[in-house]
Amino acid sequence: MIRPNTLAAMVFLLGFSFAPAQQPLASATVLRLDGSTLTSTEIDAAVERLMKEGNVTGVAIAVFHDGKISYLKAYGQSDTEKGLPLTPDTVLAAASLSKAAFATVVMQLVQKGVLDLDLPIQRYLPKPLPEYEKYADLKGDDRYKKLTLRILLDHTSGFANWRWFEDDHKLKIHFEPGTRYAYSGEGIQLAQLVVETVTGKSLTALMEENLFGPLGMTRTSMVWEPRFESDFANGYDERGHSLGPQKRSKPGAAGSMQTTLHDYATFLSAVMRNQVLTPKTSAEMFKPQVKIHSTHQFPSLAPETTTAHDAIKLSAGLGWGLYSSPYGDAFFKGGYDDGWRHQGLSFRNGDGLLIMTNSSNGDGIFRPVFESILGKTSFPFDW
Repeated sequence: MIRPNTLAAMVFLLGFSFAPAQQPLASATVLRLDGSTLTSTEIDAAVERLMKEGNVTGVAIAVFHDGKISYLKAYGQSDTEKGLPLTPDTVLAAASLSKAAFATVVMQLVQKGVLDLDLPIQRYLPKPLPEYEKYADLKGDDRYKKLTLRILLDHTSGFANWRWFEDDHKLKIHFEPGTRYAYSGEGIQLAQLVVETVTGKSLTALMEENLFGPLGMTRTSMVWEPRFESDFANGYDERGHSLGPQKRSKPGAAGSMQTTLHDYATFLSAVMRNQVLTPKTSAEMFKPQVKIHSTHQFPSLAPETTTAHDAIKLSAGLGWGLYSSPYGDAFFKGGYDDGWRHQGLSFRNGDGLLIMTNSSNGDGIFRPVFESILGKTSFPFDW
């Protein structure tokens, strides 16, 4: 990572302002995980080559060292028709990176005693869950009474990722809650219902009050804002055709967040430095909740299992994925949607990398980008 004295990128958190993003110095030296070095010029050459080979429209990268942002740069375009460049402050659709930010706010509420991770969520709701229109499909299946915020956040609810993947498009519980990992946006959305019910506030307001505002994430929201019109990115499909921006009008904890490289890197830096949660609460969020034995993350309910990732202790935390590397324990979160591919990887020692792309081809260059900049991470890219 770039040594602190080579880049003025100071973070002032929780009530303070964040210094404007700066592009890295061309002569800066980057310290990799194994102690070897890399120049920013070499990073530029590697990223630009991989973008071209992978047909990726735009790539934005943040590197972390000691929990601080040490390198911040965007490559490519936000709009190919207009020839507009992607910048660290260009608004992108965060996709499932939203889940990690939401889980962090839930943990803030747990820390304040507003929520209990292990209390059945039914205790927080004024009427039985199946009486809510969106959850009427659960009528007759009392397993919903076993659902807790912990179970929803660690993806052991038994729900499909999304109900529209079901043959009949109905919401179902496929296994005993809490017993098996199966990634589920539905579970995160149900957690949103609980949080909004308990606090009496919309998710948009909660995220702004508890996270975006205090961290100075001025170009981030759970819905599209007019202030984003000055600099936003279109998403691009596998053939390079524009899908346009995502202008969500309703907040969704599972994936509606709009953010920038600069802002999300600020969030990750704050999490790594325990400046959003206390060390005790942070440890709870990053404690392994359930081992992951699925062969691949998607399709989430596929029956195939494997022990191939036992050596790295692949598991689910609360809103994050976890594993053990030669450089210590790590946590990660990806974001996948049509036209958008992102991946954040952070080591508990404060090193890490965030890559955000506005291309459906973006994940095709994740491994070579991570290995070019950080080195061998043992990250389960094949999962």
